[in-house]
Amino acid sequence: MKPESLSHFAQYPSLKGRSVFVTGGSSGIGGDIVIAFARQGAQVAFTGRNAEAAQQVIDAAKALGPEPLFLQSDAADVDALKAAIATAAARFGDITVLVNNVANDQRHELSEVTADDFDWRVSVNLRPHFFAAQAVVDGMKRSGGGAIVNLGSTSWKIKGKGYPVYATCKSATVGLTRSLARELGEFNIRVNTLTPGWIMTDKQLAMWVDEAGERAMKENHCLPGRILGADVANMALFLSAADSGMVTAQDFVVDAGWT
Repeated sequence: MKPESLSHFAQYPSLKGRSVFVTGGSSGIGGDIVIAFARQGAQVAFTGRNAEAAQQVIDAAKALGPEPLFLQSDAADVDALKAAIATAAARFGDITVLVNNVANDQRHELSEVTADDFDWRVSVNLRPHFFAAQAVVDGMKRSGGGAIVNLGSTSWKIKGKGYPVYATCKSATVGLTRSLARELGEFNIRVNTLTPGWIMTDKQLAMWVDEAGERAMKENHCLPGRILGADVANMALFLSAADSGMVTAQDFVVDAGWT
């Protein structure tokens, strides 16, 4: 999103100065989410594996707000994830907004998935959501509340093929959200799912969007144009801000009306 267009979008005073943690924030949707929170004046820490890509996110974010903290780690390493969260909390204070964004939608065939392959895909697409939430809960309780946003996917809703383990994990995200919303609600911790459709990230454009994909979007989108990471980030801001103070256990879909 170009800086000159940002004046058209909301500012949320409740997010200024908030301690925010984003998994998988070094590129794609996650990078747009990091930048969006920085624009709100939040103190953002984020994880990712690619330091070079992360620096681009940092540069874009600090042009609009506080400089984010990049903590390089592998999403499949739970101990590294917990250590990153502890480092972020030590720098910015207890985390009161968690955005569980990290995922890998690498294509795979049902017949070719081994047990180890299955476990690895779960370790990237579902397990980090659970353990990141576990790691921030005590800090949110001390702070009097917080918001957890779990990134889902429309892949299973549209019965997409070619990624059965990924789709399984993303459908499970809704169950995790609803379970945690009930368990943590008494502590004023809100938990919601944010479900993107087909977002035109650099990775998607390079690897998956072809003529058939373009036709599918044209046929299934109710709105003109293509969905960008910034569109998802804008919803993440709302779900994290005080403006959505009585919203929890819900699934918010940003897919131009496909599902």
